[in-house]
Amino acid sequence: MAGVLQAAKNSITLKGSAEIVSEFFSYGINSILYQRGIYPPETFSRVQKYGLTLLVTTDNELKTYLNNVLMQLKDWLLDKTVEKLVVVVTSIDTQEVLERWQFDIECDKTMTEDSKPREKPLKEINDEIKAVIRQITASVTFLPLLEENCSFDLLIYTDKDLQVPETWEESGPHFIAKSEEVRLRSFSTSIHKVDAMVCYKNAD
Repeated sequence: MAGVLQAAKNSITLKGSAEIVSEFFSYGINSILYQRGIYPPETFSRVQKYGLTLLVTTDNELKTYLNNVLMQLKDWLLDKTVEKLVVVVTSIDTQEVLERWQFDIECDKTMTEDSKPREKPLKEINDEIKAVIRQITASVTFLPLLEENCSFDLLIYTDKDLQVPETWEESGPHFIAKSEEVRLRSFSTSIHKVDAMVCYKNAD
């Protein structure tokens, strides 16, 4: 029986891959919001995931917002129509974009829910995700201090002909003029691949 359980752990379906990626974004976005001080530290609680101690929001309004976004994201991952997710950090006073966390999402378009599962150990995927989360956590060592009150927006880039829910609205890309860019690690489920980077306003 142990051999059967081991095989199941290594089998990645399209649905399973979409769940892994959307779960990563749940923890990744929470980590960015905590590390960058977008919400007060006392509104976060500690959880264990990927062999790390991570912080997730206890703010009910924010939890509802993130859950709604991530449920929609999971559907688009299943439909193979999402291309990137971006976390934009903006000054509340000046509306200037100060940071832009970009996650490019590639998907094997040949994969369907009926396709034979791909073989990749879940531990290997989780180790790759752990490395990305660690870099987000370590970002405070190289990103400029955010000395003003900031808000955030989530942008999701999809195929142009997609039917967008009424609760979503069209948005500009929120690019940063005179920005520095740091590429982070990537991870792959063997069906979806996520490349991460952060752009931030040059202090000069």
